Amino acid sequence: MENKKKKNYENILSFIPTGEYYYKKALKELHREQYPKAHKYLQRATELSPKDSDIWIQFGIVLMEMQEFEQAREALRTAYDLDIDKTETLFFLAEVHAHLGMFLEARNFAKKYVENDVQGRYVAEALEIIDFAEQEDWQLFDDEGEAQDSEYFYQQEKARRLMEEGKFPEAIDLLETLIEEKPDFWGAHNNLALAYFYIGESEMAKALLHDVLRRNTGNLHALCNLAVFHYYEKNEELEDVLDLLKKIQPYVFEHRYKLGATFALVGKYKEAYRWLRSLQKRGFDGDPAFYFWLSHAAYHSGHEDIAKQAWKQLTKMDPGKDGYEPWAEQAAMPHADALEHDRDYLVGKLDHVQKSERLFGLFLLGKSAHKQEIISHPNWLNSEQPTLIETYLLGYALGHPFKESIPEEMAFVRAMEAAEILYQEEKMVTEQNAAVFQLWFMLVEKAFDENFGFKNPNALAAAAYYLVKSSRDRSATKKAVADQFGVSAATLTKYVNELAKFLPLFES
Repeated sequence: MENKKKKNYENILSFIPTGEYYYKKALKELHREQYPKAHKYLQRATELSPKDSDIWIQFGIVLMEMQEFEQAREALRTAYDLDIDKTETLFFLAEVHAHLGMFLEARNFAKKYVENDVQGRYVAEALEIIDFAEQEDWQLFDDEGEAQDSEYFYQQEKARRLMEEGKFPEAIDLLETLIEEKPDFWGAHNNLALAYFYIGESEMAKALLHDVLRRNTGNLHALCNLAVFHYYEKNEELEDVLDLLKKIQPYVFEHRYKLGATFALVGKYKEAYRWLRSLQKRGFDGDPAFYFWLSHAAYHSGHEDIAKQAWKQLTKMDPGKDGYEPWAEQAAMPHADALEHDRDYLVGKLDHVQKSERLFGLFLLGKSAHKQEIISHPNWLNSEQPTLIETYLLGYALGHPFKESIPEEMAFVRAMEAAEILYQEEKMVTEQNAAVFQLWFMLVEKAFDENFGFKNPNALAAAAYYLVKSSRDRSATKKAVADQFGVSAATLTKYVNELAKFLPLFES
């Protein structure tokens, strides 16, 4: 008979932690100023005791200490909804809105706190918030220039946060509800257009913006968003919208910021620098995005010191941006005459209908201060059926290695060596020498298709240079050009004759 031992569970104590348990653990960590640990415990406490307003208040305070102001505001609003009689919540709501730059909200909460608790422990701080908010009266409007309505503005900010988290369907539902309740809430219309654009419904997005502009003529945010949409889709209408934006002279700081950031994003750096720098001169204390765009606009406009100062400020606020400076791949500031740093010229080449011009553009891309911006654009480098040599040139521009054991890749590498030799003549591409590169890449396109080996890059570079120079200057001699490139006149003649076979004039 099997002898079974009876197990005794009578002395085993069940441990089911409560929100109060984690709340107390969080308070201990706060005394040690261990905010990440306190955050972890408080987050668990809110999950276990979601109706405890004290826990939500403390969670909001910790989130503020960790600079998570949007989340802090959400936690404090939850606390307020749970217990509207707890006056200290009003003060912390005032504080978090002040941190977010929402001064009308901050002032309203602070006044309500003082009115409800005249002997409260935070009265002095609340009065300071009221005083500061009233000095910042230019910010007592939302980013559309409209007076902030507490609940509607809060819901719009919630929708923005959902978009930042990639939750576009939820943001769309919330914004559409807002618009139904407040049809003239233009900020909600503009954010709804952005949400639709992000999920690929670009026609719906543009229709929403056109509706805003029809009903609220000259709405700056709608115009700026429309410019961004046209920019990403590479639409011809972009220039028309930019012409309108260039005529606008906004007074409100937020409008200047939006205008400057939009110009920077679409590569109109001089216009961007004008507006963003004007804000900085007037004491505007921007967010990381402001300093990011100011740095790019300043750098590409030739204001290196301002660019570096702005980037230094950015990395203080967001250390993760270190290493992504606009000049990261440049040894020095771009030369003003260098076409590889002329964004419009470069984009024109990359978009050109002729393959040889696109090849030239890809070569320039590898040397451009705009390389990171261009390769991150969703449309510019997305040719439907790129040829092999276009694929090679894009790889070359991005620094990808090639295998010398593969004949096609070896020929391509030699062709690029010749291009680099031509580039070293002036160490940039200018209007004066661009014709040499245009000829070279026209020859490369045709010669590569015919399995030309591109042997002797020095002689090939000399030959291309001579073909252009002799067509412009009858006094040019083969000996002078040969000496310039370190080859003999006989070798130069040989390669001029080889390249001539690929010129359109010599085609049968």
